[in-house]
Amino acid sequence: MFHELAAALALIGIVILVASLLSGIIERSGLPQVGIFLLLGVLVGPAGLNLVNLDLQSPALQAIATLALVLVLFSDSIAVDVAEVKRQKKLALLVLGPGTLIPALLVGLAAWLLLGLSPLHAAILGAALASTDPVLLRNLLRRPSLPGTARLALRLESGMNDAVLLPIVVLGALAIQSAHGLSPREFGQHAVGLFLLGPALGALVGYTAIRLLEHVRARWGVRRDYESLYALGVAFTAFAAAEAVDGSGFLAAFAAGLVVAGLDVELCDCFLDYGQATAEMFLLFTFVAFGAWLIWSGVSVADVSTLLFALVALGARTVVLLPVLARAGVDPHSSRVIAWFGPRGLSSLLLILLPVFAGMPGSDRLFAITCLVVLLSVVLHGAGIALFLRKDTGPVPAAPAEAAPRAQAVTMAADPVPERITIAEVRKLEADGKPYVLADVRTDRTYASDPLEAKGSIRLPPDDAVRTARKLGLDHHGTVVLYCA
Repeated sequence: MFHELAAALALIGIVILVASLLSGIIERSGLPQVGIFLLLGVLVGPAGLNLVNLDLQSPALQAIATLALVLVLFSDSIAVDVAEVKRQKKLALLVLGPGTLIPALLVGLAAWLLLGLSPLHAAILGAALASTDPVLLRNLLRRPSLPGTARLALRLESGMNDAVLLPIVVLGALAIQSAHGLSPREFGQHAVGLFLLGPALGALVGYTAIRLLEHVRARWGVRRDYESLYALGVAFTAFAAAEAVDGSGFLAAFAAGLVVAGLDVELCDCFLDYGQATAEMFLLFTFVAFGAWLIWSGVSVADVSTLLFALVALGARTVVLLPVLARAGVDPHSSRVIAWFGPRGLSSLLLILLPVFAGMPGSDRLFAITCLVVLLSVVLHGAGIALFLRKDTGPVPAAPAEAAPRAQAVTMAADPVPERITIAEVRKLEADGKPYVLADVRTDRTYASDPLEAKGSIRLPPDDAVRTARKLGLDHHGTVVLYCA
């Protein structure tokens, strides 16, 4: 027992160290982070140090996959900019409607014709492989030069299409199990839990948590870093509440994240600042666990028919989206970016594991086929993202020259000037002729939703401040006044 605990802690430590040390290199080079951690899984798996050795029946795998899917669904829903979605309703409906369901239908049809699967098994596989992976897309979505339309579409699709596809996977698995002993009453109970109890309880937990936080924040205050942990607590509480009454804990976590995104932007930003890094570390740990052995099972099913199916699975989305986006009036460059960058990854693996854990007949083969498609996607889409990022010069947006100054407290980053500074003190610096730089360091969500900026300020994105400062040539010993509200 002690040795297993030590091995688990060692693996977690290795993931954190490697992810931290390589973060800058990966950011600049565009190398697929997922691919690196899959190879790390080989190193710690049975073929290497033998620290990790999981199979599809392992309780540890079920725990890891469950936590990972909760974090994927919650992280993506809480990152949704509700105001932007309302402004771009047509684009949102396109990518989450025909842009998600038609590829799922085409992939399912290919699975039926090429692989000889039953219609229900094919539908489950098609839905799982229609999921766009948010982990592979994160470096791309962080680039400031990515067209705004492409950023919104990819963020919406990778963040919300899991919630569209999850019911197809679950209902398909239930329908197959109903032919093997699941009663109509049990099927109905599961359907109610999936579509009603899960989302309703998730929304209730999210709403209650936000109101409680607002009360405590107004009366006593809450530390910003603890707000990010609070958000994670909301996700896990929503999942547990729904599962306790046979509802869908996954859709509950997703619904809770949407409620938080709609009611409390500050908590969303706190989570994106701190909690998302924690969630991302766990998702990378999940890739290491898959890379130890499980994902390589996809190689064992590689033959002419499965490789042909994989090509269809990877190309169906592009074929569907290009004409759909063109008819919607999306510019050609954004359309090409949106249509090409639809990687399959962790989300597909986690979705297809749900019928595996439920004991659905034939699910092992579906998992192996999914693994093959994901491996090919990591190579093809990872290489495409890397090439795109290398060509990216990353222009730095500047603030409008005539914008009115914001009446907010700001902070000072350089010594020996006080850490906090008032607007009056900034004006005194200007009156005394002392040079300083005024920098807007609001999160991307807040920055994009508010056109008002301080006059003469520059934009320093908080997640890319050092690189941007170097690009602008800011004086290392100069005074920088930061504002974030």
